[in-house]
Amino acid sequence: MQNNSKNQAGISRRNFLGRAAGTAAAFTIVPNRVMAGMGHRQPSDTVNVAGIGVGAQGASDIQQLKSPSTPVVRPQRTSTGQPYTKEQLAQQGQQSAAPAPAATSVPAEAPKYPNFLAGSTLFASSGSGQKDYANIYALCDTDPDFSGYLIRGYPGAKFYTDWRVMLEKEKSIDAVLIATPDHNHAPIAAAFIKEKKHVYVEKPMAKTVFECRRLAELAKEYNVVTQMGNQGHATEGTRQTVEWIQSGVIGSVREVYMSTDRPIWPQGNLRRPAGIKVPKNLNYDVWLGPAPEKPYHPDVLHFNWRGLWDYGSGAMGDGGAHEFDTPVWSLNLDKCDKIKVQAVATPFNNEYYPQAEWITYQFPERYVKGVGYMPPVKVTWCDGGLMPPRPDVLEPGRSLAYCTVYYGDKGILVQGSHGSMPQLVPYDPGFRGPEPWIERTSNNYVDWIEAIKEGKKSHNDFSYAAKLTEISLLSNIALKTIPSNTILEYDVPSMKVTNLPAANDFIHYQYRNGWTL
Repeated sequence: MQNNSKNQAGISRRNFLGRAAGTAAAFTIVPNRVMAGMGHRQPSDTVNVAGIGVGAQGASDIQQLKSPSTPVVRPQRTSTGQPYTKEQLAQQGQQSAAPAPAATSVPAEAPKYPNFLAGSTLFASSGSGQKDYANIYALCDTDPDFSGYLIRGYPGAKFYTDWRVMLEKEKSIDAVLIATPDHNHAPIAAAFIKEKKHVYVEKPMAKTVFECRRLAELAKEYNVVTQMGNQGHATEGTRQTVEWIQSGVIGSVREVYMSTDRPIWPQGNLRRPAGIKVPKNLNYDVWLGPAPEKPYHPDVLHFNWRGLWDYGSGAMGDGGAHEFDTPVWSLNLDKCDKIKVQAVATPFNNEYYPQAEWITYQFPERYVKGVGYMPPVKVTWCDGGLMPPRPDVLEPGRSLAYCTVYYGDKGILVQGSHGSMPQLVPYDPGFRGPEPWIERTSNNYVDWIEAIKEGKKSHNDFSYAAKLTEISLLSNIALKTIPSNTILEYDVPSMKVTNLPAANDFIHYQYRNGWTL
């Protein structure tokens, strides 16, 4: 394992980002057959991937691209992402040794319905065996102690704690997978795109509406292959839902409800913990990135950052891509030029998002080529334990937990989380739906690598992902403007709230000195 952290302090952020911004030459992906005919090494020979932020979700992502050479075992951690102490591990052992409580019997007459997740296998197309879709060329994480278990699985990968140094030194990197906290997604992705590297960014694609727009513009300008880490987009259930809705199975959809189990971390009207000394193993300055300069505390790193305005995007940022994707795709909500949005929430403050929220969107009528006229639709998001209302025709005992419900003028359809299989309400075991007509793809990871090798777009690239993420992030602007008692009217082409100018202050935020897109 190579550690180049000793040389990292000599490169300033301003100098690095200034040089990166100056490399704006156009880039074209040359198909394999052309490269082969010219006698050059084909891009399909290998794709050298760098991973950034590989201690949690990034570790899973990397292993979907290439299996580790030695077994990777994720260590047990507390709810804040910190390792368990010996005392905590001993306590866990005592709890696991205790007799299990008696199982609660289910009444024989209780109706049984297929599990929503039964038909949703996010990684099925890559198989359960050894994976070898790319070469893990380099890994970067601000905390080697936190990510060390994954790093040890790839002893041939070069290692850094500062992604800027890695990008400058490692010219052989072809593509980067970014799984850092939300606030670092856009600056890192922008820097790599400007160096003509292909980019995979975990959801949410960015933290602000402006960042989404800028990344989509850069991806188009530099002609790189991009992908957002929204695994459910590639599933069979997502495609079936889109086909059922666009084929008119339940008629014209005029109302949608979404629910999620998020947040599963602290949110609400909470006090931020007081800062303590930064541990030696953590490159805290790089972890902060463009976020405001605030003290370190382990209760924020490496998990609970999701609930803080400075770093995360709240429940919507974590789950919105998974739940909002199919409504946006099936109903062509990304084709709307005008959107209205309002928020209702439990108490919160300038540090933490609310514990629970109810977000209502109103999308106007639209005509989509190949689909036809689509009427206005109201879409409601609820989290923090809130649940959508139960339809009158929903069978007793049938749960709507963590799913999306579509109300059409001819029926009701429900889909589970993360693109799982659609079902009708009332349940109809004999219904088969229309013949499939949407292209089926590899999973999110393989699709990205195949697109790089074949010189084509991925199926969840930034041209779509930016619009999906922008729609979901309007919820956080609505939260910030709750005191105005105003339903926000958002003009998509101009990227502005037209009826409350103060709301536009939340389209983006001022980066910490030295950081830029």
